[in-house]
Amino acid sequence: MEDYWNRDVKEKKINKKKIIISIVISIVVVALIVIIALYMTNVQIREWVDTNILRKEVLQDKVATIDLEEEQSANVYAFNKYIGILNKNQFSIYGNNGNEEAKLEITITNPIFNADNRFLVIGESNGQKIYLLEDKQIIWENSIEGNISQIYVNENGYVAVIISDASYKSVVSMFDPKGNEIFKTFLSSTMAIDVSISKDNKYLAIAEVDTSGTIIQSNIRIMSIEKAKTDPENAIEKNYKSEQDKLITNVKYQAQNKLICMYTDKITIIENEQENTLVDNKDKKIISQSIELENNAVSIEEKSSGIFSADSVVNITNIDTKEVKQYTVDSVVKEIYTKDNVVALNLGTEIEFVSTNGWLIKRYIANQEITNVTVANNIAGIIYRDKIEIINL
Repeated sequence: MEDYWNRDVKEKKINKKKIIISIVISIVVVALIVIIALYMTNVQIREWVDTNILRKEVLQDKVATIDLEEEQSANVYAFNKYIGILNKNQFSIYGNNGNEEAKLEITITNPIFNADNRFLVIGESNGQKIYLLEDKQIIWENSIEGNISQIYVNENGYVAVIISDASYKSVVSMFDPKGNEIFKTFLSSTMAIDVSISKDNKYLAIAEVDTSGTIIQSNIRIMSIEKAKTDPENAIEKNYKSEQDKLITNVKYQAQNKLICMYTDKITIIENEQENTLVDNKDKKIISQSIELENNAVSIEEKSSGIFSADSVVNITNIDTKEVKQYTVDSVVKEIYTKDNVVALNLGTEIEFVSTNGWLIKRYIANQEITNVTVANNIAGIIYRDKIEIINL
């Protein structure tokens, strides 16, 4: 009988411990839910948490830096997880701690850049030389006929080059990841404004503009890369003729090979062989917009917040769900920089790095006006005359 009584007392004690533990866990869970809810809905609390707990705010001179020589700052580009600097035919590649990790010989003096995934393409603006890099190595280099006006590389290393030529308004040349020219297509009556290669390497999209008439006519040409290898003239899969007097500025293949097209007053999406409006900027004071993102498009609208003040509302539209995420800053955005899942907002002496889900990633605060920024998905560089300050995203 005594053994039974002792066992029962022990079981009761154990049960009390379980109850206390359950209560503590419940309190912690409820507290976390409340904190998360307040963080998501209350701007002041979110600002305090971002600054004091999550440490999302970084100050000038408190980050890793790269020292620059005179006139170096003009040729700086962020790609993948690196900062690259081209100076006197030397391309120096730096990691996120500011240390030089590689130096490559690239004989280009006036470069234009484009990057995707681990690939970086560098071309001589209005020249002939072109290089493709993978990570920190040169994969191939080439010289083209005519003058390079624009370059593009997709995530698999396929490269498209827009060339100005004396005989044609534009020529578009395409290369495979090994540097072999796949084909050329010649545009005799329209000018190529932008190009994009689909993620499955099957299609090339060319944004064209015809300015020969009294009204601007934009057009989007979709070419089959496989067909173009043997017969470029008959490789056109689809032509999308835009409304008259609508100027197209950019095209970009995003998720599921959906083609996003940016005009001066709207952003459209081509899916299921139909072009539909994704973002309509009619009757809005749009500061800037971009489609250089992954699975999203962004437009920034200026809205009055007082007699002498204005806010900038950042609208980030998901191309799949068409859902719009908003992020608001209480000043006018001077410039935006976009890459993959990052939208960087230049506010003058501050840069706010925002994710495409509408949340702050980092805020950089400077002691002077910021005029030059380069952004990749994992790293950003704030470029000054004598140095680059590195922000890890």
